[in-house]
Amino acid sequence: MYAIIATGGKQYKVAEGDVILVEKLDVPAGETYEFDQVLAVSDDTFTVGTPTVEGAKVKATVLAQTKGKKVIVYKYKRKSGYHKKNGHRQQYTKLKIDSIVK
Repeated sequence: MYAIIATGGKQYKVAEGDVILVEKLDVPAGETYEFDQVLAVSDDTFTVGTPTVEGAKVKATVLAQTKGKKVIVYKYKRKSGYHKKNGHRQQYTKLKIDSIVK
């Protein structure tokens, strides 16, 4: 059984027991989080929502709040002496999918 959920402007295909990284959610580690924006559910039959499946929920446990790899942004204009270096680390929430309720 798997489901397709939407969070943080992205869509994820999840099954029970999966560990995924999603855009940062304001939930402390150890708490449970419930996704109600379930776009599709598949067990014996495949159910597609319009736009979401009625009554479907995905329950997950927050394992940690983490950061991604550092991305370096370097701006440079030749002959003018202009250069600027900047870095960014995206914040993620690590989730373990507990159950899918249809």
